[in-house]
Amino acid sequence: MTEPIHTHLGQRGLLPDEHLVDSGYPSAELLVSSQTDYGITLLTPILADTSPQARAGAGFDRTAFAIDFDAQHATCPRGRTSSSWNPVTQRGTPTIVITFSKTDRGPCPVRRLCTTSASQRRQLTVHTQQVHQAQLTARATMDTKDFQARYALRAGIEGTIRQGVASTGMRHARYRGLDKTRLEHTYAATALNLIRLHA
Repeated sequence: MTEPIHTHLGQRGLLPDEHLVDSGYPSAELLVSSQTDYGITLLTPILADTSPQARAGAGFDRTAFAIDFDAQHATCPRGRTSSSWNPVTQRGTPTIVITFSKTDRGPCPVRRLCTTSASQRRQLTVHTQQVHQAQLTARATMDTKDFQARYALRAGIEGTIRQGVASTGMRHARYRGLDKTRLEHTYAATALNLIRLHA
């Protein structure tokens, strides 16, 4: 829903410079499209690398490889160059599958730190260049104090959602149809304002 929200805000002349969103919303592609299409910087924790190496905190995860998009190859931490570079579409998203040769320059002494594949070939799947760079930058920024201080502003939204769910049951509509549901949300917001005013 992030892009429809941005479109709606743009039509009303209300586009923000930054949009603080929950970590369940963003993708690396959305980081780029929000910036290029709407001029909005998405401020959000980006989902972590889920490769076995990243999850274990040991071995060579994707960040250990130097990826040269112009030359269309990757270089591993031991200096070996990938043997294939295949642009593909996965679940509707343009990606690049990079594969290293199993036998290039003989057996690798650190292969167990690199791959758990039965074929003993390391394969990387990366986004296109602009999206890949945005993802790396977002992940590196997440641990900075500046990011954490700016993202802490979103805590107020989480508290409001929790209070709205607890007080008005707003996650479940009592009526059918968008007009009635929209009216119910307006009543819920009014009730929250009155509860807070009374407090």
